[in-house]
Amino acid sequence: MQHNVLILDFGSQYTQLIARRVRELNIFCEIFPYNHFPSDLSSYKAVILGGSPFSVRGEDAPHPDLSQIRGKLPMLAVCYGAQYLAHFSGGEVAASNTREYGRANLSYIKENEVFFEGVSENSQVWMSHSDSIKALPKNGVKLASTHDVEFAAYKIEGETTYAIQYHPEVFHSTDGSKMLENFLVKIAEVPQNFTPNAFVEEMVAELKEKVGNDKVVLGLSGGVDSTVAAVLLHQAIGENLYCVFVNNGLLRKNEYQSVLDQYKGMGLNVKGVDAGDRFLSELAGVSDPETKRKIIGRVFIEVFDDESHLIEDVKWLAQGTIYPDVIESVSVKGPSATIKSHHNVGGLPDYMKLKIVEPLRMLFKDEVRRVGASLGIDPELLGRHPFPGPGLSIRILGDITPEKVQILQDVDKVFIDGLKSWGLYDKVWQAGAILLPVNSVGVMGDERTYEKVVALRAVESTDGMTADWVHLPYDFLMKVSNDIINKVKGVNRVVYDISSKPPATIEWE
Repeated sequence: MQHNVLILDFGSQYTQLIARRVRELNIFCEIFPYNHFPSDLSSYKAVILGGSPFSVRGEDAPHPDLSQIRGKLPMLAVCYGAQYLAHFSGGEVAASNTREYGRANLSYIKENEVFFEGVSENSQVWMSHSDSIKALPKNGVKLASTHDVEFAAYKIEGETTYAIQYHPEVFHSTDGSKMLENFLVKIAEVPQNFTPNAFVEEMVAELKEKVGNDKVVLGLSGGVDSTVAAVLLHQAIGENLYCVFVNNGLLRKNEYQSVLDQYKGMGLNVKGVDAGDRFLSELAGVSDPETKRKIIGRVFIEVFDDESHLIEDVKWLAQGTIYPDVIESVSVKGPSATIKSHHNVGGLPDYMKLKIVEPLRMLFKDEVRRVGASLGIDPELLGRHPFPGPGLSIRILGDITPEKVQILQDVDKVFIDGLKSWGLYDKVWQAGAILLPVNSVGVMGDERTYEKVVALRAVESTDGMTADWVHLPYDFLMKVSNDIINKVKGVNRVVYDISSKPPATIEWE
């Protein structure tokens, strides 16, 4: 991709939100660790320094090498980045008397500054730092203040360098997107040409060049990501794409056959492989969530290795990896800590001689859907809720048994069917049920019961990087809870998860 924006990650969990806001401007951007970014910056038009949980005054403070960036490319330093520039360029950063966290309002904005064009007076911004800039760096010019922070924003004369001590990427900064647009479009003059049609055209050409006449095997899941990846590859290489849909025994109820039926008529070469017993056997007695993920990843690889040997001269394994998978799996000293591993990120074992191709690796979920729409994929398929690669294994807390899988499949079906019948399915980004490793006392008829507890989860989001719980109608929750308890043997209590991400994750494991 040309006209990139480079985002340097210093460990803030907000870094991916910066990327989201940049992408919303139809500008392509990439996140790299501050200590491991490309040496060739010729294709980049601007750089953004992210925030960090570290203090610039600490011995463990991240120290980026900005020699190829500062003064050579337009740069926006956010929070830690702003303090870093001040602290190491002749300014002063000191601990705040009180931690500056939460909403604040701009009380001063320098006149005639392009960075603040269209930004209203008293605009709300979001602070998140325990240090504060007490003196600007050499050639620093104050651009904005809040009531408590004198140097909320500044620029450095003689450079196209801007710095802010608040987070423009979060929802609570009401004019944050406008500020990013002013910097990227008006100041850095980055073209806004990252559109679904442009992505499809460029990716199909890239796949043709990369794969050539080689054969590719792709694991279809029935979800949005793998489907869009398959259609992209099909456009590029046609019949050289071999799709395999694996039943890992942890799919939703009746999903194996319904997914196979779904792909009929799409022109894709799809083979179904029922390996449920193999997965459940390997998972028997395993309770640790990371171990479960790794087992499922390993068995997936083994199944694909078996299937790939049945395809003569296959060279590539295609995966529907998307950008949040990549971001959440990065773990380096300093930048964002690993939240959980992803079974489709991290390469293949040495014994498997396939190369990996990931056409969606740089897209967020909402971008994948827009690309799918530009490819003409059925809107109903594109509107499917995300479903985790490890399937119901990470929604069954504790060890996995066929009986538990059946219980959760039945509960999940009642919940999802209920959302659809009440017209709520398309208002929810992702929904599912979780089988808890506890029993509770109940009464059915005149008998005491001691049965399973399930939690229902429904969230609204755009890309899964952040999510809020959905305020489902009480009448619906009452109805679906009653249906689950009456129709699913082994469950006598239903609870609703009202946690947001962060601090919780969407899945429980």
